[in-house]
Amino acid sequence: MINQERDKIEIGAVLEVVLKCDQPTGKLTRGRVAKILTNSAYHPRGIKVMLDDGQVGRVQNILE
Repeated sequence: MINQERDKIEIGAVLEVVLKCDQPTGKLTRGRVAKILTNSAYHPRGIKVMLDDGQVGRVQNILE
């Protein structure tokens, strides 16, 4: 899936992430990527990013 591949995610992209505190419910948070935190090229639960508002979560959907 595209959310598991680091090279598909760009700084400034708008996407939906699941925050650590929202993992049990699966609630998605929309934001713009400020920093890519996962170093590996692939992660099975989604690439971890920091949004421009400072929140950290794993990518679920790329919107633009």
